Amino acid sequence: MHDGDRQSGHERVPSRQRTRFPGISSRAYEHPADRSALVALRKLSGFDQVFKALSGLLPERSLRLLFLSDSVRVSERQFGHLHDMLLDACYILDLPKVPPMYVTQDPQPNAMCIGLDEPIIVISTGLVELLDEEEMRAVVGHEVGHALSGHSVYRTVLLFLTNLAIKVAWIPLGNLAIMAIIAALREWFRKSELSADRAGLLVGQDVRASMRGLMKIAGGNHLHEMNVDAFLEQAEEYDSGGDLRDSVLKILNVLPRSHPFTTVRASELKKWAESRDYQRIMDGHYPRRDDDKDAKVSDSFRESAASYASDVKDSKDPLMKLVSDLAGGAGDLGGRVKRGFDGFKTPPPAKGGPAPAAE
Repeated sequence: MHDGDRQSGHERVPSRQRTRFPGISSRAYEHPADRSALVALRKLSGFDQVFKALSGLLPERSLRLLFLSDSVRVSERQFGHLHDMLLDACYILDLPKVPPMYVTQDPQPNAMCIGLDEPIIVISTGLVELLDEEEMRAVVGHEVGHALSGHSVYRTVLLFLTNLAIKVAWIPLGNLAIMAIIAALREWFRKSELSADRAGLLVGQDVRASMRGLMKIAGGNHLHEMNVDAFLEQAEEYDSGGDLRDSVLKILNVLPRSHPFTTVRASELKKWAESRDYQRIMDGHYPRRDDDKDAKVSDSFRESAASYASDVKDSKDPLMKLVSDLAGGAGDLGGRVKRGFDGFKTPPPAKGGPAPAAE
């Protein structure tokens, strides 16, 4: 590696052979919470009517013309390395039609997959300049995963409604109705990002590169100053630290965001990369798109319920511990909640034993 590459935080990794997944269904990598949140979103009162109305009103052609006229379309002649990554990602995930990709001038590192009829992938210059080849490969795979899962439609609706909410903020009731749908869309989209991160790993097949990319999005182009293991330790501290007040603050902090926090994404992806599910996919055992028509919604619900139950059981978050204990029939609810807001980690005093010393 050249010194210039090392100092800039970029790594040049030679191309290598990667496993391909012919006919893979998006069900193979979709996070159970993604599917359940999407089902809940579709059942939200008024969502169907809003979605049908917006499907005819959203300026899809205008959107395409905007990027065509004011961004750089990726091709063999422009951003050729990104074009090769896009073709590779579509080949690995067996996406039938390669979506158009554009690079747009924006110093903020960002990428998105939007469009109603056909998906469009847009990557900012800030992201292109931030990531090395293998990290960018995971990002391109991430966006192709969104396209394969059909996420672009709902992402486009979310963008449109967010802009609309700003314009009608002076209409109290109208704005409340829109904000309810926006909140539900954001909840789903945060979960969909976990699915797309998995797709990015299936494309890049380099978990360290995926971790580095997330770490750079959080801390910038200073790879020589950062450490993946230390970054993951932050996620552990975030998940387990604090008391019930911190648990509530975590929920409030994430509500306005469209993406989960980067440390959380890194931790979730690492768990999946170490799971049997990921290894089975890499070994060629995964659901096919040909079988999607036979997939049952009830099976998705069961998988989602099992996933949530496992997350609650294994979580070190004080609020999740309380929920788990209540589900298990633990008593002393009033005392547990009171201690939670005084320092939830203090165990209840044993019967007949001395009371814990005041902190």
